[in-house]
Amino acid sequence: MRPIRVLLIVLVFAAAMATAPPAYADDAWAWPVGRAGLGHTFDPPVSEYGPGHRGIDIAARSGTPVRAVAPGIVTFAGRVGAVDVVTVDHGGERSTYQPVSTGVRQGDAVRRGEVVGTLLPGPSHCAGPCLHLGRMAADADDHDGEYLDPLELLGGGQFRLISPEGKPPGPPVGSGGSLRKPVAGSVSSPYGMRVHPITGVRKLHDGIDFAAGCSTAVHAAAAGVVTSMPTDGAYGRRIVIKHPGGLKTGYAHLSSRAVATGRRVSAGQVIGRVGSTGLSTGCHLHFMVLRGGQTTNPQAML
Repeated sequence: MRPIRVLLIVLVFAAAMATAPPAYADDAWAWPVGRAGLGHTFDPPVSEYGPGHRGIDIAARSGTPVRAVAPGIVTFAGRVGAVDVVTVDHGGERSTYQPVSTGVRQGDAVRRGEVVGTLLPGPSHCAGPCLHLGRMAADADDHDGEYLDPLELLGGGQFRLISPEGKPPGPPVGSGGSLRKPVAGSVSSPYGMRVHPITGVRKLHDGIDFAAGCSTAVHAAAAGVVTSMPTDGAYGRRIVIKHPGGLKTGYAHLSSRAVATGRRVSAGQVIGRVGSTGLSTGCHLHFMVLRGGQTTNPQAML
């Protein structure tokens, strides 16, 4: 092969690498403004345009450099309404940063940890200035896809900020077991034999029911991987999560689901909303725990 042909191949390859979104070196994201305190965490909307919190808020001082969480290509740098926003495509997922004074332009390739702007002052959900960090899965048509929890890839925060107004929040729910309560409601029906309220048949109630209003956020009881999201006749819309040690948790009668099969979730992450789908007398969460494929009393682990 002649030297000139080799040179042309190298140049074409280099140009392709410069324009394609860099692939993840690993699944972890870098903290964009340092590993700081959190304001509002992820609380996805029930519907596409419904209320909710489509990312996380990270407290920082105005003027703090905002850095890319992973390598990628800047797809937007400008204003949305009155807010300055930067969006970076990481190849299948996108990160968004606001409010920031943009230090990059559309089409720029950025490295993990590279500065994309500086944090601007303005109204926020924190006690002071904070960065709103979003994470989205882009669909095949290059439109915004589902909203995802950035903390899945950041690994959580050191502490959480609370509002100085109103009553302070109570201690974490649960009594120190290995699982967290998926909702804060009281147990309305325990695990064990009972007469089914609809069929009238005496049978095992294979989980516990939490009294909770329709559309209440449902949280993962522990970190794990979503193994299935069936819609069953009795359970309605359901999510099953596999955890280390052969443990599985199930969440039934949901009105909506905010995760996908195969998705890794963190403890406390919002995975869906309380509903009354399936064989149900009203909105509540049916929570199950399976060990070795057999149901067990969840209350012993909360």
